[in-house]
Amino acid sequence: MKRTNLTELTLAELQQKLEETRRELFDLRFRLAIGRLPNYSRIRQVRREIARILTEQRRRQLQESVQEAQK
Repeated sequence: MKRTNLTELTLAELQQKLEETRRELFDLRFRLAIGRLPNYSRIRQVRREIARILTEQRRRQLQESVQEAQK
């Protein structure tokens, strides 16, 4: 998922997407352990997607704190 798509999501949707992506990463790691993972590069893609989601959440959190400080 691109950053532009993440900025359009609400906080609840971001949290849900994060949970889904973490679950997918868990499944991929499990498949890797048992030797049934056809696409190893997907693990890297999912890890980066998790990082993008966390970055967007943190950006919004910082933005809110700046707005509160200006009041």
